[in-house]
Amino acid sequence: MNRPLIISDCDEVLLHMVAHFRDWLGESEGVDFTIGSNSFAQAMRWRDSGEIVEEREIWRLLGRFFDTEMDRQHPIEGAVEGIAALADHADVVILTNLNDERRDRRARQLMDHGIDARVFTNQGPKGPALKAILDEYAPSRAVFIDDLPQHHHSVAEIAPEVRRLHLCGEPLLAPHIDCAHRAGHAHARIDRWGEALPWLLGQLANETLDRENA
Repeated sequence: MNRPLIISDCDEVLLHMVAHFRDWLGESEGVDFTIGSNSFAQAMRWRDSGEIVEEREIWRLLGRFFDTEMDRQHPIEGAVEGIAALADHADVVILTNLNDERRDRRARQLMDHGIDARVFTNQGPKGPALKAILDEYAPSRAVFIDDLPQHHHSVAEIAPEVRRLHLCGEPLLAPHIDCAHRAGHAHARIDRWGEALPWLLGQLANETLDRENA
């Protein structure tokens, strides 16, 4: 039987992103970014004019950040240790919403922080990409970790058998993100790795018990 599989997001789950993005925008791009919701659409304004940054400019700025500023990102408290502990019991892969050409850079970034895991890139809802990963690994059980509720909804629709943990490790953002657990699309919402790790290990332990009782 194949091992269980952990499929984890990166930004705001393993590494802080939005706070570093905000700082860089203010320092280098003349953009004030007020973190007060999970939507960038109304949160970013050009400092000189006060006008809202258009969507295409937001995507351009995000691309520049990931191309030039990924070294700013540092781990969420407990994430590196948590992934190491999970890797003793399961395969671990990363499913991150970046363009494919940034896959190797993301893998190196995580490696530099002590996370050695295969990286899958994706654009849009994560359900289809996760299903492709399941088809390849055929795990005995799979657990998905992500900070955004829409991805839990997508996975719940396409692969409802996957256990789903909603985790946003960025305290500036977490209070403003709709709860996927409350919406019925995640099995739990836990925003701190110190509390999330026992829950995650419990999901893997349940698989061990399932095999013993088979």
